[in-house]
Amino acid sequence: MTADFMENYAWVFWLALILIFVIIEVLTVDFTFLMLALGSVGGLVSGLFNAPWWAQLLVAAILAVLLLFAVRPPLLRALKAGADPALSNVDALLGLSGVVSSDFTGDAGHVKLANGETWTARLATSGGPPLETGDSVVVAAIEGATAVVVPIERAPQ
Repeated sequence: MTADFMENYAWVFWLALILIFVIIEVLTVDFTFLMLALGSVGGLVSGLFNAPWWAQLLVAAILAVLLLFAVRPPLLRALKAGADPALSNVDALLGLSGVVSSDFTGDAGHVKLANGETWTARLATSGGPPLETGDSVVVAAIEGATAVVVPIERAPQ
């Protein structure tokens, strides 16, 4: 009885799966679930040609895997081709130089970065000489609202 039910109503399963995959794809825009939805369309079409449910599943799986590896990478490259190459947010701050704007007490202080922003900062490594106003630093990481900085060694004069 169960096998007859699967044979007769597999198309409902495929339509539901396609709908779920398309909704997830709209939310993620990663093309993974689009390829799975297209694989499900293959399973639905094979079911319309009276293929048994296991063959429908096989067609859907093979088609989805082929699409994931053959079609998705070029689609992702095309999507990212027009992207702005400028870094933003935290990525734009990493490696940015700055100047200590208030003496570091312990391992914490304030720095003014090259982009004009003033940040609370702490040293990446402790135990070095204290930083004073005017010393140069480079941002190594951002942890929350704190810039983790590394001092730039001054050339001997």
